[in-house]
Formats: sequence, structure tokens, C-alpha cells
Amino acid sequence: MSHHILLVDDDPALLKLLGLRLSASGYRVTTANSGAEALRLLDESVNLVLTDLRMEEMDGLALFQAIQQQHPQLPVVIMTAHGSIPDAVSATQQGVFGFLTKPIDRDQLMETLERALAGSGPAAADSWREEIIGRSPALEQLLQQAQRVAGSDVSVLISGPSGSGKELLARAIHRASPRAEKPFIAINCGALPEQLLESELFGHAKGAFTGAVNRHQGLFQAADGGTLFLDEIGDMPLALQVKLLRALQERVIRPVGSTESVSVNVRVLSATHRDLEQAMQSGEFREDLFYRLNVVNLSLPSLQERPEDIALLARHFLARAAKRHNPSVKGISAGALQLMSQSSWPGNVRQLENVIEQLTALSSTPIISEGAVAQALTSQQPVIPNFNDARADFERRYLSTVLRITDGNVTQAAKIAGRNRTDFYKLLNKHGLEAAQFKPADQ
Repeated sequence: MSHHILLVDDDPALLKLLGLRLSASGYRVTTANSGAEALRLLDESVNLVLTDLRMEEMDGLALFQAIQQQHPQLPVVIMTAHGSIPDAVSATQQGVFGFLTKPIDRDQLMETLERALAGSGPAAADSWREEIIGRSPALEQLLQQAQRVAGSDVSVLISGPSGSGKELLARAIHRASPRAEKPFIAINCGALPEQLLESELFGHAKGAFTGAVNRHQGLFQAADGGTLFLDEIGDMPLALQVKLLRALQERVIRPVGSTESVSVNVRVLSATHRDLEQAMQSGEFREDLFYRLNVVNLSLPSLQERPEDIALLARHFLARAAKRHNPSVKGISAGALQLMSQSSWPGNVRQLENVIEQLTALSSTPIISEGAVAQALTSQQPVIPNFNDARADFERRYLSTVLRITDGNVTQAAKIAGRNRTDFYKLLNKHGLEAAQFKPADQ
């Protein structure tokens, strides 16, 4: 199926010429001589909008902003005879895909269209990635890799900072795989104590432990034929890592308290924000399990590494938040989007979503202003960390405190912490701390 381009220009001669050129290149083309007509012709079949910037009544940027309200992921390329760096910067910070200067160079036009359409094929073919908003080169490259590995059964380890969308990527891989019609089940390996996590994963027999009044089917069995996503795999206790390795190698599990093994057919995807190679060196993660899980590694970029996606994400979150909290809010100003695009977002996509939720709920105007965004970013409390991040931060600060108190004496520090020296050294390695850095300068 050829891609469908909506071509918009108020110059009839150029409209006809470009339309013929695009049709000759194999594209399906619909033409409009104004922004208003383009909005009337726009439907779900359109894969890209190519529009002039300078038009009467509604210019190209105004058309783009109107399109984004209804189709936030639709790529828009703007043409202008008045090309300038400020125009290009303003347009791209608002989420416009590309900016072409008239007279249009044919090779540049085709290259821009191909890049824009690389991630926006017919809707049915793209449905696997519909939850992942963005079209930055970094994200597109990652999604191309994800789609390639989705068709096989290899294990995939997804790495990336907290809040970057690791579970969304895992769900996308599942939807693009032959297992798409079977269950997708996710569990956070750091959120449960060891015994409960073991029971959740592998199930348990009746009477296996106090409170086990019935037989319980674990998530491996529940996900049979489908995909099991193990989030924060780096926090899985060592004893369970052995049992997980056996399940991956032999495709069998043994429920807690049972003497019978059960065959399972599950594709395992896992994710972590930790450095697992460092965890292997400190003895906290099994090397054989790491290589079993890390057949393919997909690394999610931070939001700061994909600023082109911020405007798209902001509009997407606003449309969703407005439905829930404040339907009178219709959009975000260009200045607000530019400010967002230039911010660091240490909490990544999760932080951006939180800010948009707050702005939408509190807004008394239909358009969120630059000032409102500036105030939200200044006054926002740090993003609430997940349990594992909070625990790691506490451990690091606690270890630093007891070492400072004891002037770097590990024996005394371990005694205060109620740990033996071996465990204490493991904790220091885990957090990259050395006792020597806490010793007085004269020692």
C-alpha cells in the first residue's frame, strides 16, 4: 500500500507541479489550496501532511497546530520561500518533522519524506507501536530494532533510566510478535519479598507454606504461549536467579512445595535501570543468567536525548488529561512547548506526564501558557521515585553516614549497621563506595 500525502499550498501552479512529482514517485496525493480545506480533507488514511508556511487566513504553523489536536503523531513537513533559522527552530520545537526551503530540491524533498514516513506506515501495520509517542531518530532506530527482534523468540533485555518507558517498549515487542494474541504479563521483581516473588513467578502447591490454603498458578503458567515481562530484573534475589535460569534453559518450572515439574512456553523480556555488568562484578547478579537474558539489548534513550519528541508527548498527554480533568483545556502555546523542549526532564517521560497532568487540572485558560509551564517546572517537587530507587538512595546515604561516623573503619561501620564485613563490602560495591574516601586526610 502506497503512502497517502496531503499536499497544501495556495499557489495553484506549485500545487499541481508538486502533486505530479509526488504521484510520479509512487505516492497517493490529495491536494488542498488552503489550511481550512486541508482540515476538511484530513482523515485517518493520510500518512503525512506537506504544507506551505505562508498562506492566507491559516498559515502552515497554524494548520500544524490544528492537526496536532486530532492527530498528534501525524508527521508534518513545512515548505517556505522565506526560510530562516528562527522559523525552522520554532517549527521543529513545536513538533514539525521537517522544514524545506523553496525552490524545493527534489532529492531533499524525497529524503525528508522517506524519513518522515519511515515510522508512519499504514495504521494497521503500525498498531504494535501505537502507545509509544515520538519520531526522533533515536527512538525510530530503537523501534526498528525492536520490530526486527519481535518476530523471534530471543530474550531481550531493555535498559534505560527510570521513567523512560521500558514496559511500554516490552508491550510493543509483544504486540509485534507471533505471540500477540496470547497473554502479556508483567511483574516488578524488586517490589516483592523473595518468598512472595517466587510464589508469584512459579506458583505453589497447597500447604507449601503457612497461608497456602490452595494451589496457586504462577505467572509463568499464566503467560503460557505469551510473554512474561520481568521489570527491574537486577533486583531479583540470587536464590531466585538460579530458579529463573533453569526455567529459561529447560522451559520447565517447579512450583514451591511441589515435586512435579511443569512445562512452559513463554518468551521472557526483562528490564532494568541498573548496571548489570557492575552487579555481576559485585556478585549480586549471576553471569550465566545475564547472558541468557541479554541475547539482545535495547537501550531506551532519556527524554533529554530525544527533545524532538517532547512536543508530541506533551500534546498527547494533554489530550488525555483534558478528557479526565478539564475539558476546557485545548492546547499548549508555542512558547510553552519551546520551554519544555529546552528543559532537562530528569524524571523522563513520567515527569513530563506528571507536569502536564498538573497544568491541565489547574489551568483556568484554554491554552497552557509559557508562564504556567515555567512556574510548574520551578515549583514541582522531585518526581516520586519508585520503591527500588528510593531504597537504593537510602542505602547509599546510610552507608555514607556510618562510614563518616567511623572515619572509614569498615569493621565498626558494619557493626553499627548490624551486618558482617562481607555483606557490608558487597553493599559498598553495589553503590560504588570505598571506605578509603571517608578516612581523615592525615591517615
